[in-house]
Amino acid sequence: MKERLGTKGRVRVRVLSPDGRIKRSKPGLFRRILGFPGKLNDFTFHNVVTTYGDALLANLAVGGGMTAVDSANGHIEVGTGWTGLSPKDNTGGCNTPTGTRQGMDNDYPATKGTLGESADDKACYRATFPAGSLDATGINEAALMNASSSGICLAYAQITPEVNIGANDILQIDWEITFYGT
Repeated sequence: MKERLGTKGRVRVRVLSPDGRIKRSKPGLFRRILGFPGKLNDFTFHNVVTTYGDALLANLAVGGGMTAVDSANGHIEVGTGWTGLSPKDNTGGCNTPTGTRQGMDNDYPATKGTLGESADDKACYRATFPAGSLDATGINEAALMNASSSGICLAYAQITPEVNIGANDILQIDWEITFYGT
């Protein structure tokens, strides 16, 4: 039987108020009638490791010299231009970037588990866009990059429903990539 290696992952997007609490969206008509609050702005999505991302991972595995998505070079970009066309072939980040790319938070990237333990095959990345860094409506895409400008898109994700960020909001993105063999 032939062994197949691959990657998969997920992206978690949270909109936080200045005090660090997860913000709620405005309640829809049904929720208002019943007196329920709006839904939490805390969403999880699947992502695609891009074709260039696969090549980057292979290059890094053999010490090929390409720039890693590490604490010095790893960045997350958000945008408003999701088209749904060939996300695997996305090479340059978001289709319509908004704001500037955000570097990794302290202690990221990291593996989720210790070598030999459960979840040791998961690479975790986190970037937090601080209050005042974004003021955008309709954020619907995110890219995990290996540079603060240009560079290679390791992974790309659609954000749905779209997220709106006010000038005082904080956007936190957690990206997890799982490496597996079947």
